[in-house]
Amino acid sequence: MATPLAGKGPIAAAIPRSPPPLAEGGAGGSAAEAPVLIFVYFHKAIRAELERMHAAAVRLAMGRAGGDVATLEARCRFLFTVYRHHCDAEDAVIFPALDIRVKNVAGTYSLEHKGENDLFAHLFTLLQLDVQNDNAIRRELASCTGAIRTFVSQHMSKEEEQVFPLLIKKFSHEEQADLVWQFLCSIPVNMMAKFLPWISASVSTDENQDILDCLSKIVPEEKLLQEVVFTWFGGKSESSSTCESSSGQTDKHAHSLEHTKIGKRKSIESSQLVTHPIDEILYWHNAVLRELSDIAEETKRIHQSGDFSDIAGFNMRLQFIADVCIFHSIAEDQVIFPAVDGELSFVQEHAEEERRLNKFRSLIEQIQLAGAKSTVVDFHSELCSQADQIMQKIESHFNDEEIKVLPKARIKFSPEKQRELLYQSLCVMPLKLLERVLPWFIVKLNDAEAVSFLQNMRLAAPSSETALVTLLSGWACKGRLEDTSNPGKFVCMASGAVTCASDGNGFKTCQSLCPCYVSSNGAFSKPVKRASQGESSTNTDRNHSSHNAATEASQCNNRACYIPRLRVESSYLGVHSSTPTKSFRPLSFNYVAPSLYSSLFSWDTDTLVSGPDNISKPIDTIFKFHKAIRKDLEFLDLESGKLIDGNESCLSQFIGRFRLLWGLYRAHSNAEDEIVFPALESKEALHNVSHSYTLDHKQEEKLFQDISTVLSELSQLHDGLSYPLDVEAGTNDISSNEIDWARKRNELLTKLQGLCKSIRVTLSNHVHREELELWPLFDKHFSVDEQDKIIGHIIGTTGAEVLQSMLPWVTSALSLEEQNMMLDTWKQATKNTMFDEWLNEWWKGPSTSSDPSDKASTPSEESHFQENLEQNDQMFRPGWKDIFRMNQSELEAEIRKVSRDSTLDPRRKAYLIQNLMTSRWIAAQQKSPQPSVEGHNGCTRRPGCVASYRDPGKQIFGCEHYKRNCKLVAACCDKLFTCRFCHDKVSDHTMDRKSVMEMMCMQCLNVQPVGPNCQSPSCNGLSMAKYYCSICKFFDDERSVYHCPFCNLCRLGSGLGTDFFHCMKCNCCLGIKMIEHKCREKMLEMNCPICCDFLFTSSAPVKGLPCGHFMHSACFQAYTCTHYTCPICCKSLGDMTVYFGMLDGLLAAEQLPEEYQDRCQDILCNDCERKGRSRFHWLYHKCGFCGSYNTRVIKTDTAECSRPL
Repeated sequence: MATPLAGKGPIAAAIPRSPPPLAEGGAGGSAAEAPVLIFVYFHKAIRAELERMHAAAVRLAMGRAGGDVATLEARCRFLFTVYRHHCDAEDAVIFPALDIRVKNVAGTYSLEHKGENDLFAHLFTLLQLDVQNDNAIRRELASCTGAIRTFVSQHMSKEEEQVFPLLIKKFSHEEQADLVWQFLCSIPVNMMAKFLPWISASVSTDENQDILDCLSKIVPEEKLLQEVVFTWFGGKSESSSTCESSSGQTDKHAHSLEHTKIGKRKSIESSQLVTHPIDEILYWHNAVLRELSDIAEETKRIHQSGDFSDIAGFNMRLQFIADVCIFHSIAEDQVIFPAVDGELSFVQEHAEEERRLNKFRSLIEQIQLAGAKSTVVDFHSELCSQADQIMQKIESHFNDEEIKVLPKARIKFSPEKQRELLYQSLCVMPLKLLERVLPWFIVKLNDAEAVSFLQNMRLAAPSSETALVTLLSGWACKGRLEDTSNPGKFVCMASGAVTCASDGNGFKTCQSLCPCYVSSNGAFSKPVKRASQGESSTNTDRNHSSHNAATEASQCNNRACYIPRLRVESSYLGVHSSTPTKSFRPLSFNYVAPSLYSSLFSWDTDTLVSGPDNISKPIDTIFKFHKAIRKDLEFLDLESGKLIDGNESCLSQFIGRFRLLWGLYRAHSNAEDEIVFPALESKEALHNVSHSYTLDHKQEEKLFQDISTVLSELSQLHDGLSYPLDVEAGTNDISSNEIDWARKRNELLTKLQGLCKSIRVTLSNHVHREELELWPLFDKHFSVDEQDKIIGHIIGTTGAEVLQSMLPWVTSALSLEEQNMMLDTWKQATKNTMFDEWLNEWWKGPSTSSDPSDKASTPSEESHFQENLEQNDQMFRPGWKDIFRMNQSELEAEIRKVSRDSTLDPRRKAYLIQNLMTSRWIAAQQKSPQPSVEGHNGCTRRPGCVASYRDPGKQIFGCEHYKRNCKLVAACCDKLFTCRFCHDKVSDHTMDRKSVMEMMCMQCLNVQPVGPNCQSPSCNGLSMAKYYCSICKFFDDERSVYHCPFCNLCRLGSGLGTDFFHCMKCNCCLGIKMIEHKCREKMLEMNCPICCDFLFTSSAPVKGLPCGHFMHSACFQAYTCTHYTCPICCKSLGDMTVYFGMLDGLLAAEQLPEEYQDRCQDILCNDCERKGRSRFHWLYHKCGFCGSYNTRVIKTDTAECSRPL
């Protein structure tokens, strides 16, 4: 008999040779040196397949050669199957292990896997439509494959940038190898046979060699295990588009194995096998029902006794049988039922059973979490009820299958085909589960059934999987007869059931069942030794078969079998074989995200809402933006598909909407990166929680840039069409130009649609994960005040122009209640500022008043009021006489009232009293309005109706204060001034800049409504200044100015978030470098202690003192020439160490009169605010605590110092 799989067969290429050069991946290094880097090669193969899938979809959409729906669907399904098993193995092995060593990283990536499944589900739905005859569906299909390519590629890039370096850093080489081995053992066997050869075909020769070297270190040093894995790796990739013929060595190898199978069939004719192998399904049904019955009985026993001491073991047992049921149903759905009857399906029943099993498991987990608490009793009745329901449901389902499916299978398929289906069903399980399931299953069978099961498995297996069948048979034998004298070894079950006779047929029967035969004859050698065996190792000397057969039969009967274990129970990695199994059934049915009860999602179950009563919190405002983002993303996705039928105006509207979304998204993501995420990371329990989202922002910004590039190309293409065609060119040339233009436009629009779909998918999934993972963390780890501070910091770095675009954009996507809640939150965060005043000056949104009586007058009242206005109301301007409607005694009472008001600032009080005393005279000066007489160029006869110059020589309009091209009409006195400072300089009152309604262009001298440009036709839209503020009515043509919505004033600088930010507590704009500062509530709302000017509205630079007070910088310079203490609190204005050291030297050299040398004085230190005693001196007294001389004497002690200083 030929030695199985020996010599130069298909796996000869899988022999590791010399180490390859270092991989040029993002993580760096080779997989042989860092085993987790083997995943980089997996990613490379997946990326290549994604590109091929998208290219095929684009060819189909563009009507090019090579576009075939069936081929595309096959490629999509293969890619989905491979990638889904790859992700599920990550969720089961890699991420739980990483979560033990590094918190707050793995959960985000598992959530992304759920989003990827959603995308594939949409793709398969599109493939079921009339793709061949509908151009719109083909374009949607191309955009969907592009979105999948983008999303999956970004996900893998993030893993390579964040996850893999952490695995290399936190896990030793041995631990990494164990993780990769567990990863491979978690992938179903049938997928491993496709997965590994596909990977091998997708990488270069050097990379292929690196994978081989890595596998030789990952796979345990067991000949049989290495033979199984390297057989898979050397197999033929099923994803290859071409079928290469097998080599001569392969033919020879196959012929030898076929000869062996013929011998097997002959031996089976004399054995007592079941007539219909498909009836082995009954064995599985009986085994599952017996196990479920035992679990139901155990549940009742626990209920009656109340003994939960072994609840962990019970949970593992339940998890095991749940995995068996799930994989059994998957095997039926994917293998048995489609072959028996394509219309027959139990998918919904299987999904319902899985749901019930998961619910039962969650109850057990809740009991485990509750421990010995009294609440455990509440689960008793429901636990028993669930167990009975599961038992009844599965038993009924099994009966239906046995009635509807098995009879058809017995009739339709030959015994050989039935065995093949059973073997394929078995291979749906991963190795990790098979190692536990087969011993359990064999125990449930009698000897004859067990022998029949093993024989059918060997007969059904293809020739290339002899080593795998040997491994599975050995694991099955473990469940029957364990050799207690040799731990880890098991008596060959087959040799006990069938006598190993010396004749050929009997020996072949024993040999076909006995795992020890193949493992003892040297067939399974290490891959490194496989190349040196040569051709001689491929054949067996049949001339000596009689002697050898007797010898091997004796060995089979007398020695114990040794079958290697997978050794995947690496508890030190925190990954156990009992990890819950994820469903692999079709997406249209049971398809869910990772369990919320998983250890990776311990934050989800109790924090998905803001609180038990769903109370709104300040941080909710940030996530309200997500609703608006989703709305615009949907618009871009849908409208991009309609642009092909639209005109240039549709494109312009689309570009405008895109630019708005991009700008506001950038403001939102910058706020998260610079404020929100650092706040999260500052909490010790939340380290690493935001890194993945920061990477998302970088990838999304790249997508926005790609869309912008395509839109620019489309705009240029449309602009080029407007040029006149070459008149001299012939008709054919013109037609050719139009065809090229249409082709180019179609390509760009198809690319644009794909990019818009990609940005919608990527960004929607990103914000969804933020809401699931990050949003609850704020409620758990941040107080309301801390959340208010975060919100204040965010909007304090947002400019007025952005806010004016952002607020209507956000509120348009919210309900009225949500709008009011958001605005209330903003007003609470900005309660110390003038934000409400600024908002009311331009915001036309919903009223935030809850009292209907506070609303404005009704339209009927307003119209009635307007009808009663005088005809000359446009000429009327109220004067002081109309404002002060009081007699002399009332006026004097008001003056006394102001004088007694202690809350008023003295300067403000003096100003009010002076104006009240002179109000009669001021009112008398106001004349009744006279009809205006138009002057030259439409200028009314107002004082100052002439141009003024900042630089008369250069004829530059303006004044000594500002450069501008207009004058303002002061509403208080109806005169023209270049600026408010010019007005205040010659008037006895101040000008309210915000009440200005008109201006005069100094070029045409025409008075007109205030605005950024002159409206006179002769000026051709002359700009009044580079900067114009519609709220402050401020013009400046020289400096960088911005309007702060919280000061509600224009300030010098580039803007909030650029070089300034607004502190909500201090209510002032501070340099961006002063984010960490000592806050003092409304600190600028005071007068300068030196010049008494109001600091908040002052245009002069302001100096912040260490004590928290402020004064003008110029005043500070003058004041510090003679003083070094704050004029308000008397603390030192800076580091006075050098000055105090000089005073120390001065006093040490000074000799006091004898009568003063022993005297002391009680002092109070202005710097440290502590009382102490100091040696007598007329000027200088040193604090004994901080060493400061900034002190004052509070008591002079004429006696001698009675205690030490």
